[in-house]
Amino acid sequence: MWPGLITDSGVANVLPPVQLDVERDAWPSADAVVCINMVHIAPWSATLGLLRGSAACLPNGGRLILYGPYRFDGVFTAPSNEQFDRSLREQNSTWGVRDLSRIGQRAEAVGFDAEPDIVPLPANNHLAIFRKSGASS
Repeated sequence: MWPGLITDSGVANVLPPVQLDVERDAWPSADAVVCINMVHIAPWSATLGLLRGSAACLPNGGRLILYGPYRFDGVFTAPSNEQFDRSLREQNSTWGVRDLSRIGQRAEAVGFDAEPDIVPLPANNHLAIFRKSGASS
């Protein structure tokens, strides 16, 4: 689907997406990593793999861009997100709307700035843009 979409668009400066297992695969180098609607419908270990893989493949200053619903310091942004979280956890106990401060703590541990730039978007979703700082612990 995506490779055709890119080809059909006529743009020449976009490569097709890379499919990988965030917990296992070696990642090719990249200028940015964009992850849409994965963090809440995958185990926490997948989020940790995403952070590690992104840190390993991005240069200093590179961006990890996450899109989806989040909690902020334990608080849901809307009742619908709280209901969505309950629904996700009923489907799979390892899923759920993640707290962005917890993601930020783990992102900082692998070399990203702890505080992402946040962009509110429709349907109670957000972009969280983490910048690789080069400092890791």
